[in-house]
Amino acid sequence: MNNSSLNRNCVIRLFSYKNALNRLKSLGFIKVFSENLADAVGGNSTQVRKDFSLFGITGNKKGGYVIDSLIESLNSILGKNELYRVVIVGGGNIGTALRNYKGFEKEGIKIVAVFDIDISKQQKTGEVPILPLEDLVGFVAENKIEIGIIATPEAGAQRALDLMLSAGIKGVLNFAPIRLRAGEEIVVNNINLGIELENVIYLVNVMGKQKGLTHHR
Repeated sequence: MNNSSLNRNCVIRLFSYKNALNRLKSLGFIKVFSENLADAVGGNSTQVRKDFSLFGITGNKKGGYVIDSLIESLNSILGKNELYRVVIVGGGNIGTALRNYKGFEKEGIKIVAVFDIDISKQQKTGEVPILPLEDLVGFVAENKIEIGIIATPEAGAQRALDLMLSAGIKGVLNFAPIRLRAGEEIVVNNINLGIELENVIYLVNVMGKQKGLTHHR
């Protein structure tokens, strides 16, 4: 496994720790131990301490970590002290659901515009306007947007990515059911909901068969 894979896995775990800490804080906890975090994210306490030590985060063996301080440190490491503005290409079902989701802002994310080629979907007014796709490059450049989401059908996804790249977008979350071609100058995270659901269905079926075999022994 290369260093980039290791770093990415570590960052994913840091986000998981932060989410677990927010849950524990909402339950009234003030301090937490590495064992608590490991249980919350399905890991082990040694990995938790190792991940924190990479970024200079230390706790007390007897007192653990102060949750508020730990959340603040993780937010600083993960860049969550800033508000990140994001654009979406694709105003269909997925794009609309993301546009209307109210939970992003508490995570430091704000959807600022949606772009679509369908004139009937375009709404140039409102809190999150739906604009013509040809306005994407100018809007991104003018507002210095670095993050984009692709929620188009498969046929339009590569064009959307190419436009984002030409506009200066640095990172993309792709919901289109196709793995997109991109150079090293842009980060693309592909999420295929169909495949993810098929994986869940397969694992459920496997578990069911295993339970059936167990009962017949």
